Amino acid sequence: MGISIWQLLIILAIVLVLFGAKRLKNVGSDLGGAIKGFKKAVSDEEKKDEEKTAEQKLEQKDDENVFDVKAEQKAEEKPETKDKA
Repeated sequence: MGISIWQLLIILAIVLVLFGAKRLKNVGSDLGGAIKGFKKAVSDEEKKDEEKTAEQKLEQKDDENVFDVKAEQKAEEKPETKDKA
């Protein structure tokens, strides 16, 4: 019940007559260039996303290794003040 090969060939012949081979060639090359550009844009976005996640992981790792020096100093001072009292 689908479209047979003969029906597709008839449609192709009608399109060739209406538009001409040269115009169809230009349309085909334009379509191919558009698809290539789309694929490149998608891959560039994926690379940017990967770089962002890598940077976020590094930032999280750096935050884990950071400690507050003032808090350490305050913690050291408190036992001294208790000894004086």
